[in-house]
Amino acid sequence: MGLFGKLFEKKACSVCGGEIGLLGNRKLEDGNLCKTCAAKLSPWFSDRRQSTVEEIQEQLAYREENQVKVAAFHTTRTLGENMKVLLDEDAGLFMVTSAKNLAEANPDVLSFTDVTGCQLDIDESRTEIEYRDEEGERQSFEPKRYAYSYDFYIVIHVNNPYFNEIRFKLNSRAVDNDAETLLDGPDSMGSLRGGFRPKMGMRGSLTSNAEEVRASVEYRQYEAMGQEIREALLQVRQQARDVAAAAAAPKVAVTCPYCGATTTPDASGCCEFCGGAVNG
Repeated sequence: MGLFGKLFEKKACSVCGGEIGLLGNRKLEDGNLCKTCAAKLSPWFSDRRQSTVEEIQEQLAYREENQVKVAAFHTTRTLGENMKVLLDEDAGLFMVTSAKNLAEANPDVLSFTDVTGCQLDIDESRTEIEYRDEEGERQSFEPKRYAYSYDFYIVIHVNNPYFNEIRFKLNSRAVDNDAETLLDGPDSMGSLRGGFRPKMGMRGSLTSNAEEVRASVEYRQYEAMGQEIREALLQVRQQARDVAAAAAAPKVAVTCPYCGATTTPDASGCCEFCGGAVNG
């Protein structure tokens, strides 16, 4: 078979056995994967090409089990705007998703104790502000002037067999205070015609709007949102770990102050005979 024939040769999915269309193949380390099976994988999974057929089958089984967890998930707290962190504080579970139909999206359900860290990343971008001269050509100011924009990302580090990081953006559009990067040009007094007037820089030159953007309501809103998510996840993680540590601690027999029996307090710290609160 020639090169042209191999290019259009039909392939079968190594997982479900279905026929793969011309542009539908997703390569695995030792096989092929159809679009339908690939869509069932975790959205946070990124090592498909380095995965074997067996590993993909194991993950798909995990994803089927996850659907049961999604069905039982009861949201008690919601954090974020577009992409949301949903907490089930009663069950000690959370998920990250933008989906409205959770059953269809099947977002990964993770335990609070799966969290190994969480951080807020603020990405800064800089674009030179230019103007058009009388001939309509783009020109740089002297000294050069810049418009800054920012994107806010939450990075949740987790202990999971299929991914170790959940990274998502908080803002739907760049936070830039609506700065313009191409102006009509300087007027006779040296000020700018157009939309954007950057803050004063060194030697009285207008050079940057970074300070203005970082002081804006929108910037502070997303910064506070990110810190809230970070602090919430780290807090529930610590609480879950404290509970687990207490449950694993050796049980010590004490004398119940109510009934006088020698008892080993239950998980609630109560006497196993009379139910009195031995541990307060």
